Amino acid sequence: MSSHLSPVIAASARWLLSAFPPAAGPLNDALAEAQARHAVTIAAALRYPTALDAELLDLLGPGGSGRLDAVTGADTHPLWAAEFDWRTRVDETVVSWAACLLADADLAVVAAACTAATHHGAGGVGGGMGGTRRLTVPSPRDHRAAPLLRHPDLLHPIADLHRAALIELLTPAPTAAARGGA
Repeated sequence: MSSHLSPVIAASARWLLSAFPPAAGPLNDALAEAQARHAVTIAAALRYPTALDAELLDLLGPGGSGRLDAVTGADTHPLWAAEFDWRTRVDETVVSWAACLLADADLAVVAAACTAATHHGAGGVGGGMGGTRRLTVPSPRDHRAAPLLRHPDLLHPIADLHRAALIELLTPAPTAAARGGA
């Protein structure tokens, strides 16, 4: 995974965990963070599939959490204040795609498989499919640790922001034979 994506992954996962906090307890915190990081890492790899994309993100910046905060009804935070500086590294599309993956394990499986076609490769995203197991095959314990983070109805407003683009990206293009071509 590109080092250019690390601040975006960390900030976007932090935003998800602050908007959809885990159940009480340190184990729940760790399990919820693992799920959020897996989802955000896959989303970032799909959103920025090449080294150039990641470098451009580093140069131009991801946009911040302003719209996400507005959608969830969270208090707005002055992005220039030092304690909220991390919010400037949040990527709205990455968070939206991560919310889609957290709400739908089947979609997460497809997305995780598609990361192999990116510059990051399957091994660079959670160490391959086994590394994303908490996201793609969540256990009942994973769901109990992060009930808000895995709740489709609660994630819906965030997921819907960019769901269509993710679905389009993950839907294979029809082949010439399927279109009736030669």
